Amino acid sequence: MAESNPFTLSFGKLPSQLVRRMRQHDEVISEFTAENPSQQVFMVSGVRGIGKTVFLTEICHELAEKRDWVVVELNPTKDMLKSLMAKLVSENELVNIFKSANIDLSFFGFKVSIKGSSPIADEETALQKMLDSLRARNKRVLIAVDEVTNTPYMREFASAFQIFLRNDAPVFLLMTGLYQNIDEVQNEDNLTFLYRAPKLELGALNTNAMAAEYRQTLSLDEGEALKMAKLSMGYSFAFQVLGYFRWRDRDGSGYLPLAQQYLEDNSYVKIWSELSRKDRLVLRALAESETGSVKSVRDRLGWASNEFSPYRQRLIKRGVITGDEWGTVKFALPFFGQFALSQDTAFEG
Repeated sequence: MAESNPFTLSFGKLPSQLVRRMRQHDEVISEFTAENPSQQVFMVSGVRGIGKTVFLTEICHELAEKRDWVVVELNPTKDMLKSLMAKLVSENELVNIFKSANIDLSFFGFKVSIKGSSPIADEETALQKMLDSLRARNKRVLIAVDEVTNTPYMREFASAFQIFLRNDAPVFLLMTGLYQNIDEVQNEDNLTFLYRAPKLELGALNTNAMAAEYRQTLSLDEGEALKMAKLSMGYSFAFQVLGYFRWRDRDGSGYLPLAQQYLEDNSYVKIWSELSRKDRLVLRALAESETGSVKSVRDRLGWASNEFSPYRQRLIKRGVITGDEWGTVKFALPFFGQFALSQDTAFEG
């Protein structure tokens, strides 16, 4: 049987070859597991393919291994309060805790009824009592929500979660999403507590760590491994794609065009489709600029500084470009400049 490729092309799947984000990982774990946590909510944002789901999965797996933690993943497109109740009562150990606390959940269709007790008919009330009973047993609940969007269910859940926090429930929330989606949820008038929650913006992976993985997994010399790592520009999905096609192309002569096409077809087309016309204009102008200076990009667009600045900031927050060096902007994703040049509709009026 042929040896399987150690790199994965599947979005969100926990890969066997993984470059960990130690700083962000340790920040979340240390806060959530502290005796008196100062933060019970973290928002994780970043461009598509940067590794948000993988990061969330790592945290979930680590806490799920601890006996005093219950980990629940919720879908923001479904009734999240009802789903939370259903997942909590799906574990026999927790059901026994709820029964011993005389919590009757039969009204909601769950087989948790207490003789002589009236069924609870309100979801928030039921969940608060369930969480209180878990707190009495020194248990904590991590609620993980991947790819947050501003749905009615999400708003309802976030409002309830805020009440749970005020009532000292042992609940912790880890959410991932695109910058624009998280921003939309945070700016809801009645969800200002989310605006104050720490936001982890995932950026480039560590170059040396990627090079070490390439060197060991692909049996490359140090020079080629470092070259591949730099070529990926720290973009998590590109790290996997380059490794996948280099694994298949053992002499390394033809993997780059295949990797570039795969990135374009499976990531960049979607990223591009979510940008506004003026966002695309900026990216096209940057791709045509020889220096990447802000002035050269503005000159190509014919824009004044006050017109250019909001788009520059938005594209940086979306993770498509970087502005780390004063007076310049650069693409944050490998081959994205070439992709932008290939999009003939960029300058349509």
